[in-house]
Amino acid sequence: MQNIFIIYTGGTIGMVKDPETGTFVPFDFELIARNLPDLARLNYKLTVHSFTPIIDSSNMKPSIWIEMAQIIKDNYEHYDGFVILHGSDTMSFSASILSFMLEGLQKPVILSGSQLPIGEIRTDARENMMTALEIASAKENGNSIIQEVCILFDNKLFRGNRSFKYNSAKFEAFRSPNYPVLAEAGIHINYNREALLDNSQKQFIMHTQLDNQVGVLKLFPGISPTIIRSILNSDVRSIVMETFGSGNTMTDEWFLDLIAEAVTNGKNILDISQCKVGSVELGRYETSQGLKAIGVLNGYDMTFEAAVTKLMYLQGHFQDQASVAYWVEKDIRGELTVND
Repeated sequence: MQNIFIIYTGGTIGMVKDPETGTFVPFDFELIARNLPDLARLNYKLTVHSFTPIIDSSNMKPSIWIEMAQIIKDNYEHYDGFVILHGSDTMSFSASILSFMLEGLQKPVILSGSQLPIGEIRTDARENMMTALEIASAKENGNSIIQEVCILFDNKLFRGNRSFKYNSAKFEAFRSPNYPVLAEAGIHINYNREALLDNSQKQFIMHTQLDNQVGVLKLFPGISPTIIRSILNSDVRSIVMETFGSGNTMTDEWFLDLIAEAVTNGKNILDISQCKVGSVELGRYETSQGLKAIGVLNGYDMTFEAAVTKLMYLQGHFQDQASVAYWVEKDIRGELTVND
């Protein structure tokens, strides 16, 4: 019998429709259990921890991430796997930060949820929930097949820090264009063995120090110096700069001067692309050569979610900006691909 720990944070999967307002409101885990009688047929011992109050994922924040990580650590030795039921809107942020907080993870932590409440006739909740439980319990030669934080949605298992929500209207809500799908569930669950992390020789360590002093600068044609200056001068340690194509920006002297000033003043500026597919290649074009010379950091093919949460983790881990700058360009949890 497999022991699986379920953390129920909230989300669409456990919502019911308010008859007076017609809106969906969160309900407790008992609603899920009543709509999943097949749970009783599984050869699993399920333990459920429900957050009180139930959380809409739009209200997700670092204190809740720390609480989730602590729950996993406190129960780590007693369970074979963990399933986190979570709203889909910020699921990729939570999966990304947990991947950084849970170093050397040797057991699966699977985040899942649904696009329709579990009580709806055409809901995707049942299949997502049952598949997540099966993957969380899967072992081979006594070791968990999955040894990382993942997202399970619409029969596909994604590395958590490689995923993003791309669609709010389809059951296929998530994608991972820069890294292969880890597993796909059909008649059988087929694992992409070469894409999986192997932490079997590592030590499990939990990190709970997070620093959310991270800003975001999304470039667009015609953006004014006033807007850029206000973001660069904000009280943050690092800024995620979303650029064009393979990391390109305008080459106006005033823009490069503002970026250089911010870097000189100790800000870490991480360049990631607004494109969902591909990687930043600083120096490939003239429009990014200046950034590289100034000291802008390369985000390679990290998702926005991974970039923001990785900086929160690194800033909590290191007091000095140089260490944050060094490690943000390194692959530490399978979150980026470094181009030679």
